[in-house]
Amino acid sequence: MTEVRVRIAPSPSGNLHIGTARTALFNYLFAKKNNGKFVLRIEDTDAERTSQEYIDNIFDSLKALGLNWDEGPDIGGPYGPYTQSERFDIYPKYVQELLDKGFAYECFCTPEELEAEKQEAAQNKKPYVYTKKCENLTEEEKEKLRAEGRKPAVRFNISKAQKAFHDSSMLYFDDLVKGQLHMNTDLLGDFVIMKSNGSPTYNFAVVIDDMLMKISHVIRGEDHISNTFKQILIFEALGAEVPRFGHLGMILAPDRSKLSKRHGATAVSEFVEKGYLTEALLNFVALLGWSPSDGQEIKSVDEIAQDFRIGDLSSSNSIFEYDKLNWMNSHYIKMLDIADLKERLKPYLTKYNLSELSDAQYTRMVEITREPLTLLSDITDAVPYFFGKDVEIDPKAQADVLDTDVSQDVLKEFVNRAENWEFTEENLHEKLEEFRAYYKEKGIKPKVTMWAVRAAVTGRTCGADMTAILAILGKETSLYRVKKAIK
Repeated sequence: MTEVRVRIAPSPSGNLHIGTARTALFNYLFAKKNNGKFVLRIEDTDAERTSQEYIDNIFDSLKALGLNWDEGPDIGGPYGPYTQSERFDIYPKYVQELLDKGFAYECFCTPEELEAEKQEAAQNKKPYVYTKKCENLTEEEKEKLRAEGRKPAVRFNISKAQKAFHDSSMLYFDDLVKGQLHMNTDLLGDFVIMKSNGSPTYNFAVVIDDMLMKISHVIRGEDHISNTFKQILIFEALGAEVPRFGHLGMILAPDRSKLSKRHGATAVSEFVEKGYLTEALLNFVALLGWSPSDGQEIKSVDEIAQDFRIGDLSSSNSIFEYDKLNWMNSHYIKMLDIADLKERLKPYLTKYNLSELSDAQYTRMVEITREPLTLLSDITDAVPYFFGKDVEIDPKAQADVLDTDVSQDVLKEFVNRAENWEFTEENLHEKLEEFRAYYKEKGIKPKVTMWAVRAAVTGRTCGADMTAILAILGKETSLYRVKKAIK
């Protein structure tokens, strides 16, 4: 195949998982690096678990990450349709081709008969492999079974395909990530490619789709390795060119178990809702199994694509370190232009009336509160004291700070002085310096002085720059809150 063509083919049985997003990213990077095409295909053959909500989530999540596809269900392309359920009329032709070539046969076994075979294998402590008892049925025997009302499934004939294309039962292929892999195909058994209800199985449909869409490279998780051996044989039986395969290590939780909801967010949309920047999420995910050649971890997608080489991917499992993701997200928040950050924070400020602040005040609020933000959503709990006339006092701040005699004296003195102050940051900085110096001469530390003012105005003992807070709130609100805190 002269053109590099890769695909991501999620099943819409849930929101887009972060593991699938990583697979999409590596496919996208490989296509970008090789001037190829990145294809999105929706594999929705499992009708019971498929939902339009999940399909929309896949689209939205990939777009949010900037992983835009060149061909897909929504934009079309030369090899559509790109939704598997719309391709059902395509598969029977290729089933028939395999039947005609002798690489497949009809199987009339009932579920009960197959279960009995499995139980017998278990009793004999042997791995279950289909007994091939339907392989050589005569046409007369088949007609008799049909007359009983049995509808056949179609099985792929492993041994015939293996003998036709390989010297032994061992099948080898060179994996782009893991190197040479092999398997004894006698252990696979003749698997079903078409169910008795006429629907194709995953391993068959995916081969036909990859073949017709001219997919040159299949990059996916290592949980598909056993499927790859089956799929290679189907490609060969159809006389199609076999794509190159690359299998990625799994993503594990910090405790090395399978990443699940009990560890935290797992879907891309959950991370976004929690306040992770998609740029940070993508950068972090790229490092799960790949390392930049220059050791510089903070990189844009374009920079990663320039440096990306699939042979450099680790074949080992990767640990999803939430702490590292949080650090990276915090770094990206600090890198954002203030105008961009203001817009991104708005969804997390809906509980407040932003119209209370002018644009200049909102800008300044964001400037002084952005430093400790790990997630965009952290802003919600960082800024309540900027809104409304009253402020909720933290009980600890009340007991440890505001209720002391020193603080009460400080607040009274603050009111006396501040009545005559101009509430600009420049002027407040100068006046607060004088205020602290006044109490320092009395033997009271400057931080104790400002704790009293901060607790009265914000309800907290720590937070953003106090000078800027007072300037944003203005004289009326600031003095109102301080007076209210005086017993």
